[in-house]
Amino acid sequence: DHVIAMGEDINILVVDTEVYSNTGGQSSKATPLGAVAQFQAAGKKSSKKDLGKMMMAYGNCYVASVAMGADPNQLMKAITEAEAFPGPSLVIAYAPCINHGIKAGMDQVQAEMKRAVDSGYWPLYRYNPANKEKPFTLDCKAPSLSYQEFLEGEVRYASLHKSFPENAAELFAKAEKEAQERFESYQKLAQQI
Repeated sequence: DHVIAMGEDINILVVDTEVYSNTGGQSSKATPLGAVAQFQAAGKKSSKKDLGKMMMAYGNCYVASVAMGADPNQLMKAITEAEAFPGPSLVIAYAPCINHGIKAGMDQVQAEMKRAVDSGYWPLYRYNPANKEKPFTLDCKAPSLSYQEFLEGEVRYASLHKSFPENAAELFAKAEKEAQERFESYQKLAQQI
């Protein structure tokens, strides 16, 4: 945040696993609402911070949200644009990890990324302040897969139904509503500019 605020020409790649992967899956500010993580056995009660939106607020930072398995061309376009941008750039890449407990198996990570985007869990976008006419581009369509179905495909969510079923229903409904509102806000942003 401090480096980006300084406006220096620096390129940053954040590989977002949504937990502290190097500590055995502890919860962090990047852990989504309702996810089960170390020290959050009853499901995380607070929302994930939106790093992309925070950095877009500076107005001088290139920001992209990508998921290779969902759209490799969008990923390459974002990296190329970020590198060419004459100022700070941030590319946030969705990265499922072993701590997610992907039921289909870790050999299906690319497909899991696509499911995350198709369900509205992970939006794809690019914000390029150098493009004065249309700085924000939403690179994904409206969700075509059930958000709840996506959550059920990962143990970090599905296990909450077994341990704390009352929390699961409440937190998952809230998380789905937040994802829908986030997508709608990105749609409006893409149309405004």
